[in-house]
Amino acid sequence: MKNTFFAFAIFLFFSSLTSCVVLSPKKYKALLGTKDSLYTAFNEGLIKIENLEKEVSKLKKDTTLMAEELRDLQNSYNTVDANYKKLKNNSSSEITKLSGDLAAREKRLKEVEEVLRKRDEATNSLKEKLQQALLGFTKSGLTVEIKNGKVYVSLTDKLLFPSGSIIIDEKGKQALTQLANVLKQQPEINIAVEGHTDNQKINNLGQIKDNWDLSVLRATSVVRYLTENEKVESVRMTATGKGEFQPLGSNANADGRSKNRRIEIVLSPKLDELYNLIK
Repeated sequence: MKNTFFAFAIFLFFSSLTSCVVLSPKKYKALLGTKDSLYTAFNEGLIKIENLEKEVSKLKKDTTLMAEELRDLQNSYNTVDANYKKLKNNSSSEITKLSGDLAAREKRLKEVEEVLRKRDEATNSLKEKLQQALLGFTKSGLTVEIKNGKVYVSLTDKLLFPSGSIIIDEKGKQALTQLANVLKQQPEINIAVEGHTDNQKINNLGQIKDNWDLSVLRATSVVRYLTENEKVESVRMTATGKGEFQPLGSNANADGRSKNRRIEIVLSPKLDELYNLIK
């Protein structure tokens, strides 16, 4: 409306000017040129105003969109920040709990290591005592060694039994008596007696059917002598027969077969303390 009024005012001005004043043709043309210039400038101004109004409208729209995006970003940030704080709190709790668990496990590990150290000390001490007590029988095929944390006293069959027999001879009884003297001083030691044979078939041994029978019966003979004659606690004893299936040497020659025919007395410290720690 203002633009139209302005254009109409210009028109009236020039109309009144031309009607009231007598102008020379030159001045009249000049005035007409001025009028045309003003109209042109005015129209160009109108176009610029319209363009500016469009830009302003576009800027308002962009500003509105940016404000919405800013709100969305702020909401996202708030959500991420809240999750981070929650995760941080949870992580701190988990780290504290994990540290406590690790400290407890480290303590238990040290306790287990201490029990194992004591076991190794006891095993080595027992080996030394047995070697001293049984020193006189080493030439007869008796050996004492440590394997897997246990003491193995190995006695060849010729040290304990007559050929093909399950009855302990006098020399064997002497060796077992010396062994029993040490074992009775070590009540924390479990005792397993294992019978072993070579792979030769059993012939003319009455009710002894095979090497399984022979290995078991020889093991029980040793257990019976230690418990009944030497008064070693029966609750600590175990008798097993291994037959021919855990040889030390080759069964293809006499020397190897002699090594395989043996009684092994396996001595292992009681590990109740260790088992309780593991549980």
